[in-house]
Amino acid sequence: MHMKYQPGLVLILIMLLAGCTSPPPPDHQSQTAPDANFAAYRTFGWQPPPAASSDEPLRLLDTNIRTAIGAEMTKRGYTEVQDNPQLRIAYETAADERLKSSPFRIGIGLGSFGSNIGGSVNVGSPSVQSYREGRLIIHVVDAAANRELWYGSIAGTMEKGKLDADAVARAVALAMQDFPARTAAP
Repeated sequence: MHMKYQPGLVLILIMLLAGCTSPPPPDHQSQTAPDANFAAYRTFGWQPPPAASSDEPLRLLDTNIRTAIGAEMTKRGYTEVQDNPQLRIAYETAADERLKSSPFRIGIGLGSFGSNIGGSVNVGSPSVQSYREGRLIIHVVDAAANRELWYGSIAGTMEKGKLDADAVARAVALAMQDFPARTAAP
């Protein structure tokens, strides 16, 4: 049996494989104040949430986020302190329902086996699906000047049951991937 090279079939196969790729990675953004000198900072602490009671317990998600941010800051050479931190960390979370539409699709297949030739046509109707998008925004503020020096954010699809500590740590690491490591002051 000898199969003949057919460029059209190769193109169709490539298009089908491209349609099976995994979803895009989460959207990450960050910005640093142009005059920020992170070598001048050694310590960090937490910005108190607005209108929060000091005796209100932290929610599990908040605890996971704080633990992950603290680990990233420590990994970059900063020390967490309770009193008079040089940097204050604040973060925001949000979740929104989004709609994703799949357009009308037509798939065509063609193949041969031996001397028999076969083909198929598949038609898909348009569909709309809802999904949940989560966002995490991290702010790093100079405590003395009360001025934001850096922020990082990440947004992506949230899967049910995927907000455990490891997933939160991965999200925080992506959001903070551009945060400057502490260097020794000159």
